[in-house]
Amino acid sequence: MRAAIVEAPGKVVVTTVPDPTPGPRDVVVSVASCGLCGTDLHILQGEFAPTLPIVPGHEFAGEVVGTGKDVTELAVGDLVAVDPSLHCHECRYCRSGRGNLCDRWAAIGVTVPGGAAQYAVAPAANCVKLPGHIDVKDAALIEPLSCAVRGYDVLSGTLGADVLVYGSGTMGLMMLELAKRTGAASVDVLDVNPDRLATAGLLGCSRTAASADELDRPRGWDVVIDATGNAKAIQDGLGRVAKGGTFLQFGVADYATTAVIEPYRIYNQEITITGSMAVLHSYERAAALFATGVLDPSVFISDRLPLEEYPQAIKRFSAGQGRKIVVEP
Repeated sequence: MRAAIVEAPGKVVVTTVPDPTPGPRDVVVSVASCGLCGTDLHILQGEFAPTLPIVPGHEFAGEVVGTGKDVTELAVGDLVAVDPSLHCHECRYCRSGRGNLCDRWAAIGVTVPGGAAQYAVAPAANCVKLPGHIDVKDAALIEPLSCAVRGYDVLSGTLGADVLVYGSGTMGLMMLELAKRTGAASVDVLDVNPDRLATAGLLGCSRTAASADELDRPRGWDVVIDATGNAKAIQDGLGRVAKGGTFLQFGVADYATTAVIEPYRIYNQEITITGSMAVLHSYERAAALFATGVLDPSVFISDRLPLEEYPQAIKRFSAGQGRKIVVEP
């Protein structure tokens, strides 16, 4: 089969590799679409726990074309979206229900071969059947949506909150859509990319701007979400949180990224600074939301490229072009 492989930091190629073989409780998925995201850029840099070489791709969906001998809940021909999370189920964090913090955390497309290929192996337990009205080529959006759902689980949102989102890429736009549905009074979006910012306006945010200084809110925002991982955005966002408010670090920053906090302000104004790591008990709910039409794939997916153009796709994504870019093997 053909697959994209990150061979070394900064080097990705598309080549022929052996077809995958499922274990007893695994299925083989013929990949219909595989999304690119910021984590893939970190993997390309040799970060985020990868051992190279690796077939990337943790956002994918497709058709079951093979099953292990002990699989009974799925059959050849089923259309599925795949939760990439692989937990040990043995460590302290797994046993306390915090599998996304697993001591032996792993993920399809991060630590084991993923969906940037014609075929991928996944545990049957990680596959969610898709209803017939969903186009499987759109269903790669379910994994990033599940991360956004996890983010809102962490926020435990309050009705009537004023929300500020840094970044109008895929994840920022998903946080916008969920904020609108969790009772936010207003949702403002910031981005230095005018094309992406225009999409936020199209989706019905309250205001858009290149900088928070352009928005008249001297008291700050109840909820500030960084969906960029950018050091300058993070630092600015920490200073925009209103008294009693919450800052959510949602974007994946480089390992070396740092920010300065003001401990007295955090204490005196009862500010919460928290983070959201990947997927936790949120994939099935994201799939259910996706089935209701919570996202418009035609708005979110800007580019569909063949697998052979994976290197060009990741360069395009790295340059900040488009919104969600998917490859379709």
